[in-house]
Amino acid sequence: MRESDVVVVGGGIVGLATAHELAVNRGRSVTVLEKETTWAAHQTGHNSGVIHAGLYYKPGSLKARMCVTGNAAMVRFAREHGIPHEVGGKLVVAITADEVPRLQVLADRAAANGVPARMIDAAEAREYEPEVACVRALRVESTGIIDYGRVCQVLADRLVDHGAQLRGGSPALAIRNSSTGIEVATPTGVVRGKVLVNCAGLQADRVARLAGRRPAARIVPFRGEYYELRPEARGLVRGLVYPVPDPALPFLGVHLTRGIDGSVHAGPNAVLALRREGYRWRDVSVTDILDTATFPGTWKLARKYARTGVDEVLRSLSRARFAASLARLAPRIQPDDIVRAGAGVRAQAMLPDGSLVDDFLFELAPRQVHVLNAPSPAATSSLQIGEHIAEKVVDQLL
Repeated sequence: MRESDVVVVGGGIVGLATAHELAVNRGRSVTVLEKETTWAAHQTGHNSGVIHAGLYYKPGSLKARMCVTGNAAMVRFAREHGIPHEVGGKLVVAITADEVPRLQVLADRAAANGVPARMIDAAEAREYEPEVACVRALRVESTGIIDYGRVCQVLADRLVDHGAQLRGGSPALAIRNSSTGIEVATPTGVVRGKVLVNCAGLQADRVARLAGRRPAARIVPFRGEYYELRPEARGLVRGLVYPVPDPALPFLGVHLTRGIDGSVHAGPNAVLALRREGYRWRDVSVTDILDTATFPGTWKLARKYARTGVDEVLRSLSRARFAASLARLAPRIQPDDIVRAGAGVRAQAMLPDGSLVDDFLFELAPRQVHVLNAPSPAATSSLQIGEHIAEKVVDQLL
């Protein structure tokens, strides 16, 4: 196999978008290694398919900048390549009066980030979502929905058309650095390149260690479980309905999302996964549990969010509890209206002090670029992340 300019480890949307930027837009030779036999097998293929607007993120952060520009880039890409998508907007709803100040903070942040959003009253909110319960709402116009798995397939097809080497079933077993490049050992042989790009998601910290790095952050997997509304109950939700996020908690809370196929997903909750790719309670890895349990930050986080963690586990185990959370948004939703759907696992980077890395995190080394934190809104931002990484790679190739 010929040597490539760049070897990308990871065939999710960030890895494929990065490879696409390098191979298609910049004419570089690229090899993509993916341990599964399909693309977008983990985070990308298990998310809710939302094209996020960018209102939640700290102004000036990488997430804020890349999500807003990435939203527009993703919509353009979908239009150019015939990928089904809709930009129908969403509602973030304040259910009680004490949530209104937090909703206003979110509106101010949207304005700072350049996100088109406006405050509306309960009557106008019901024009968008007749079943919603709220006292005020934030209408966000640029939120959309898409099939990210389809996006990945288009990216992969275009990569093949431009001469990239795409190798599924090829986990990185070892990585060796040399004075002129890197060598990645796989089950079918050694792949050589000038620069390594690590987009391994749930395995990103481990790949970084294979490459000789000592990343400060550890990937801690959180499983997000979804229900969906039964077909006869789908009329209770027209589009996307979100609660006002609690600033004391790290995740957004359960919400309602009408997908591109017309189904309505509800969730996700957030429970610690017992395996990095553990989509069910029975998916257990002793290695992964030890990796999480021996990291000092895990216990510090657990102490901080002990009560919340218990509530999330109880909601995971009880359809009635899950339905009650949804009924805060749309009171007519009953336990019999929902059935279990899939689950996703979020690759969340954590620091030793127990804090969750809030922004995208990239680590550079000679002939290496490591993506150590790229959870949501990474799918929305993927084309922009690919550009960002490509700039770092080109600098390494000079």
